[in-house]
Amino acid sequence: MTIEAPPASPAPRHTRESNGRGLIRLIGILLVAVGLGFIGYFAWQYWGTNYVAKQNQAEIKQLIEDDWGKGIDGKAIGLLRVPRFGDDYEVPIVNGGDLLGAEGDKALSEGVAWYEPGAKPGEIGNFAIAGHRVTHGEPFRNFLKLKEGDKVYVETRRKVYTYVLRNDGDAITVDFTTSWPLADVPDPNRSDEKATEPVLTMLTCSELFHTDNRSIVIGDLESTEDKATGTVTEPE
Repeated sequence: MTIEAPPASPAPRHTRESNGRGLIRLIGILLVAVGLGFIGYFAWQYWGTNYVAKQNQAEIKQLIEDDWGKGIDGKAIGLLRVPRFGDDYEVPIVNGGDLLGAEGDKALSEGVAWYEPGAKPGEIGNFAIAGHRVTHGEPFRNFLKLKEGDKVYVETRRKVYTYVLRNDGDAITVDFTTSWPLADVPDPNRSDEKATEPVLTMLTCSELFHTDNRSIVIGDLESTEDKATGTVTEPE
C-alpha cells in the first residue's frame, strides 16, 4: 500500500512579505552606496584633484626658484604666464614626454605639460604645451577666452620669451587623434615641412567635461629678453 505525502504547505504570507521587504531594502542600500560612490568620485575629480594639483604646482614653482637661484635649470622647463588668464596667473611647465601614458598624466597633474619631442622655448620649431581645462588644477580653464593678438610669456632661467597668438581660443577645434598640432610646423597643409620659425602651440579639451575634441591656439615668437642684461631681441 502506497502512502502519499501530504502536499507542502505554502509559505506563510507574512514570510513572503518580509522577504520582499528585505530585498527592496537591500536594493535601496545598494543604490545609496552607488550614489555616494558617484558623488565621492565626482567630488574628488572636480575638487580634490584641483587641490592636490595646486599644492604640487606651488612646490614645483618653489623648486624652480631654488634651482634658478643655484644657477641650474633643473627638471622643469620654466614658467607660463598668460595675462588673459589673470595678472597673477603663473603655472610651471614640466616635461610631458609625448603627452601619452603615465608620464603625460603626471605632467598634466603638475602644471602645463611640454611635448618633449618638439622644440624648446624660443627654438626654431614648435614649442607645444598642453593643459587641463577642468580637474588637476585646471590651468587652461579659460582657454576659450583667448583672443588673437594676446601675449603669452614663457620664462626660463635665463630668458623670457614673448609669443603673440594668431587665433582665438575657440577658433580651431580638432579631434584628439589629429597630429598636425604637434608637428614642427603646426599647420594641416604644411605639417611635413621643415620648420623655419619659432612658434608656440597650446592644446586643451574643447569642453569642460569629457570630449574627444581639442582646442588649439598657435602663436609666433615676438621677442626674447635676456634676463641678465635686459636686452630684448626679435626673431631674424
